Amino acid sequence: MRLTDRTLNRLPRPVANLMRDHRETVKFVIVGGFCYAVTLLVNYGLRLTVLADKPVTALTIANVVASVVSYFLNREWSFRTRGGRRRHHELVLFLIINGIGIAVNAAPLFIVRYVFGLQEPAVSALVEEISDFGFGMVLGTGLAMLFRLWAYRMWVFPHDDVRPAPQRWDHTVPSQAGAAPTVNATE
Repeated sequence: MRLTDRTLNRLPRPVANLMRDHRETVKFVIVGGFCYAVTLLVNYGLRLTVLADKPVTALTIANVVASVVSYFLNREWSFRTRGGRRRHHELVLFLIINGIGIAVNAAPLFIVRYVFGLQEPAVSALVEEISDFGFGMVLGTGLAMLFRLWAYRMWVFPHDDVRPAPQRWDHTVPSQAGAAPTVNATE
């Protein structure tokens, strides 16, 4: 039995069924969470060292690094059964969508920093850092995530069930002691 199926079996049945019904979105969110951590680490690594005075540049570089990681994880895990395009065409579309996503992610931070002026000396260092995190890492990431989910499904991985999914254990059949589980290839 796969790790994801074992994990889902530990959840309450309505929650597990909901997550199974939206498996692709759940995987996308998990990949997004991992890439968010990559973005956070790279962003603050750059901001605390070489790009201390350029937060938008640091966030943009961090998003580029996370986008590369995201492509491979989304291609091979989240959208594993989707596709319909040649790999190089898919990659070009992915890069274009992520370029737009990076701009969407950086826009709230750019606006609060350079339009509304929420930066030192106009505000304290604490207020600046809180607004940078809230608008760059939270609002910007949320908007970019919604855009990417829609755009990946629409353009990058447009066709469902192009590549066969691995066989999964059927979660609808109650397990009985000693009974062999049935295999369901339609999930």
